[in-house]
Amino acid sequence: MPPTLASLVHHSALKLTVRAGEDRLDVPVRWAHVSELADPVPYMDGGELLLITALKLDAEDPQAMRRYVKRLAEAGVVGLGFAVGVNYEETPKALVDAAREQGLPLLEVPRRTPFLAISKAVSAEIAADQYRAVTAGFAAQRELTKQALTDGPEGLLAGLASQVDGWAALYDASGAVVATAPEWAGRRAARLTADVERLRERPAPASSVVGPPDNEDRVELHSLGTGRRPRAALAVGTAAALGTAERYAVHSAIALLTLTTERSRSLHAAEQRIGAAVLRMLLAGEPDHARAVAGHLYGGLLDAPFRMIVAETATRVAADAGGDPLAALAEAVESAAARAGEAVLVVPKGERLIVLAPDGGAAVAACGEYAAALEAAREPAGGDGDEVVVGLSAPVGPIAAAAAYKQAEQALSVARRRGRVCVAHEQLAAGSVLPLLADDAVKAFADGLLRPLYEHDATGRGDLVASLRAWLSHHGQWDAAAADLGVHRHTLRYRMRRVEEILGRSLDDPDVRMELWLALKATSAGDSSPG
Repeated sequence: MPPTLASLVHHSALKLTVRAGEDRLDVPVRWAHVSELADPVPYMDGGELLLITALKLDAEDPQAMRRYVKRLAEAGVVGLGFAVGVNYEETPKALVDAAREQGLPLLEVPRRTPFLAISKAVSAEIAADQYRAVTAGFAAQRELTKQALTDGPEGLLAGLASQVDGWAALYDASGAVVATAPEWAGRRAARLTADVERLRERPAPASSVVGPPDNEDRVELHSLGTGRRPRAALAVGTAAALGTAERYAVHSAIALLTLTTERSRSLHAAEQRIGAAVLRMLLAGEPDHARAVAGHLYGGLLDAPFRMIVAETATRVAADAGGDPLAALAEAVESAAARAGEAVLVVPKGERLIVLAPDGGAAVAACGEYAAALEAAREPAGGDGDEVVVGLSAPVGPIAAAAAYKQAEQALSVARRRGRVCVAHEQLAAGSVLPLLADDAVKAFADGLLRPLYEHDATGRGDLVASLRAWLSHHGQWDAAAADLGVHRHTLRYRMRRVEEILGRSLDDPDVRMELWLALKATSAGDSSPG
């Protein structure tokens, strides 16, 4: 521990005598400083033992001493050393009384003890304390390294918690708690999620201090990783501020966890390259080769139904203006899978992100939650604020991976066209085809196909559009369609012949009837010309 006034008083060579403040001798001394100024306060930092001979002070004036001592106490001076046998043969009573009133320790320094000897004693104790702290720090580093190598991050956290006499927690890239030590710290660590999120928004390395609120512990948060965006975070909770030895232990833990994190990034990149190869084989219709390459890494994923997820950025987002939304989606999916113990294959592919995830698992759920959050964030703004568009395939096995990819692409295309963040393939089959006709290209086609009929009707020479709609809706049944229109069936036959003449198409062709029916639905205009 650092030197204290008590340790200086007990120093056999200094022969110091306590004249006031006997109950405050356990205060640490940061330095010993000599000053004969009438007001040395502007030159104090706090924590000093001030040494004086009262060369420029009237130490026998009670009022002057009260003012002088009060100024020292308010400046954080922890003690006053007064040399006798120089300007005063004994410590003046006015100074003693003033020191007692302020509770400031007053030490009498005999003439045979030079101030330099006190300064050397303080300096030697500070150096010894620092040496002990450095030695303890190196010992802690060795122990933490050993625990990290033998027991991984969990062992390192346990060792760190023991070193600081508190608790420690590790968070993943999404801000979720990965591990804590001791186990009872899990609840405390979980309450810091918002603080970890704020820390992750700052470039690494970054740190912050939380608490202590409501008599809880003091927590230090440190980001882990060497990239612009932190890959993880460390929380350390203690009852008080960390000492030098504890600080060494924390810094060692940060370095070790950062190495682990960066190593994990390299392994993750290698896994992604293997995942890309597995994906190519699945899409090429070679599931057996894909299983062989995947091995235990993705083997479990290929043994059960999975979903193919294809995501694209809806708007171009600059890397310096908020990060990559596809990377954020990948983080959310991978973190959820890791917490659930699921195998998941994530492959960045240019402007796309392709994911294979177990059907009904945590990764698919995380994708849905991410999309829902984007939808919720967009609605108040009333605009197209989506940064990601996602399509999900139906559940398939390895042999149908290529079909699943097409399904996901189709769902993604519909999501983009409908202004949605995420669409699953099942939603396409369960819904109606009519909303798809809202596409501008379909509307343009319908407008061009039907415009001659609308132009004919505009001259007042008949009602060909309404007649065509009635005839098609009754599947070409003349009597039913004519009755619906309130005309004779011969009139309706004449009108249909005019439709064929104007359009240059035969209504006997089922493809023509289909196109005309869809065109009528796309225009959604029965009585007026489109456009």
